[in-house]
This record gives sequence, structure tokens and C-alpha cells, in this order.
Amino acid sequence: MEIMDIKTQLANDLKDALRSRDEVRKRTVRMALSAIKLSEIDKGSPLDESAQMAVIQKEVKSRNESIADAQRAGRPDLTAAAQAEIAVLEGYLPKPFTPEELEALVRQAITEAGASSPAEMGKVMKILTPRLQGRATGAQVSQLVRQLLQ
Repeated sequence: MEIMDIKTQLANDLKDALRSRDEVRKRTVRMALSAIKLSEIDKGSPLDESAQMAVIQKEVKSRNESIADAQRAGRPDLTAAAQAEIAVLEGYLPKPFTPEELEALVRQAITEAGASSPAEMGKVMKILTPRLQGRATGAQVSQLVRQLLQ
């Protein structure tokens, strides 16, 4: 079986959601597809797999911010809706690294970069970023790098 890109998978899942009348999935998949199409229009060319993944991650991050805002406003209904959308979106992202896997990856990059102080964090991040492939956030990684370089 050939692996399809995220955009194709989303289009197929939208048809399934329409058939099954799954409102949350339908709304979330439509939003993700339109975000990818908007990025393609801005860029002027089709997005590759990693760029599509980045768009999905950005949408998840946006939902997490919405959850924080909804909690501050005392709106459990909005919090639940955003969590349901995150659950749908995460189905299109690769499985995140475990803390142990992430730490091993960061230690390896620190060794490769020959970094020994927080001032050299940029070198380490430059090595790490392509290896993350959407399986960890930049914030998680930079925090761990900073911690290990102290």
C-alpha cells in the first residue's frame, strides 16, 4: 500500500466524515484542508509532506491556545470543542517522541555540535530541527537543550 500525503488523506477523510455525518471530524478536516490550501496559495506552489505537517501542527497549537483562552473565560463548551478538534488533528501527525527518545536525540546532537554552553544552543538546534519531523515541538526541544547545556 502506498503512503498518501496528508492532503490526500484529509480529502478522503472529509468524504468519510460527510457520509457518516461526523460534525467534529468534518469541521476539523475542512479547516485543516483550507489551512493547507491557504499556505499553498501564499507560497505559490504545492506544499511537501513536512510543510503540510507543519500546517497541521500550527493548527494544533492554535487549538491549545484556544483552550487556554476558553478556560480563562470559563467556557467548558469551547474547551471541549477545541480538545475534540485536537484529537482529530493529532491523527495526522506522527507519534511524538517519548521523553527518553527526545533526550537521547538531544544528547547526540550536543555531542555532534561539540556544544558545552547555552551560548552554543543555536548549533545544536540547527542539527536537531530536521530530525524532529513534527514529533516534538521547538519549545520542548529548546527547553531540553538549554537544560542539558547548563
